[in-house]
Amino acid sequence: MTDSMSSQELMHSIIQRIATGPELSKDISLDEASGGVSAILRGEIDDVQAAIFLIALRMKRETDDENKGALDAILKVSESRQANVDELISLADPYSGVNRNLPIAPLIPPVLAACGLPCVSHGLDSVGPKFGITHRHVLQAVGIDVDMSLDTAISRVEDPELGWAYVDQRTFCPGLHNLTGLRQQIIKRQVLTTVEVLAKPITGRIKTHLVTGYVHKPYPAKYASLARFARFEGCLLVRGTEGGVIPSLRQSGMIYRYQDMGQEEAIDISPDALGIEQPLRAVPLPDDTTINTNGDEIARIGNVSGAAMAAAETGLRALQGEKGPAYDSLLYSCALILWHAGRFHSVTVAADQVRQVLDSGAVHHRMR
Repeated sequence: MTDSMSSQELMHSIIQRIATGPELSKDISLDEASGGVSAILRGEIDDVQAAIFLIALRMKRETDDENKGALDAILKVSESRQANVDELISLADPYSGVNRNLPIAPLIPPVLAACGLPCVSHGLDSVGPKFGITHRHVLQAVGIDVDMSLDTAISRVEDPELGWAYVDQRTFCPGLHNLTGLRQQIIKRQVLTTVEVLAKPITGRIKTHLVTGYVHKPYPAKYASLARFARFEGCLLVRGTEGGVIPSLRQSGMIYRYQDMGQEEAIDISPDALGIEQPLRAVPLPDDTTINTNGDEIARIGNVSGAAMAAAETGLRALQGEKGPAYDSLLYSCALILWHAGRFHSVTVAADQVRQVLDSGAVHHRMR
């Protein structure tokens, strides 16, 4: 956006070009995408035009530059702090949560911290397209303060007896959080869904690794490119259940990773290699009549708070060494992350360390 062009003029120009049908729509530049999203985040664009902008980008398919522009706008308005730790994992499950399984990923950070690797997870309460169980829901059920300030979160990360924290989007990027209502009305996934997981509320002094999940094949290259743009020194992308960071417990899968902002590489993984033998892909929902589908193509959880409490109780038992899908989920995901960060020379050796930590119950005191 030039100095002489207002936010409204820029948005008018952008919509004129991107919303002209499947054959005539034109791409916009990184700077234009950044300017358009920035204007939306500042509240300078009305909801109708903001929705047209987001939908039109999605309908024509966002380019790499358009994704980077949207991310650039979010990073510019987000609050970001550096913790006094050399290395940090930035853990980002899809912000819209899960609705077909119980999420155990919210308990990954304290396990990593118990293994000597500080970790921050981030998310929000509820957003489309899934409106599922989120990290916030599960950690709130555990009793964690999910609205802590960045200063408090940093203190937790730097404390060797804790070593982890959760930071809510409302805290570090209120402008983006204010769009949750609009996104609910849009219904479908759009560029904000793609790029918000690359926020950097807290970073390490030397190296910060992005750990997030994906489902569809084009996304590893997209996310790796965005992670390098956001200056994540390391990146681990997991093809996880429901797009999360925990792979399937019953079949082989694929991860992508890079170090020092280099080119990503694809690596085959298998739960069998870690001695995981599960008939289930993930931790199942409880047999509860309040948890059901709404009859359309997307599963819905009728009682999110009840499901979050079930996930918290199941996860806490796993942290005390109870074997089962939750234990194996933490074992698998944490071993991959520890190996990726270079703490162990192989995933199997990393898994041995995670087993020792879980079986000893050493993680439980970090859940305060």
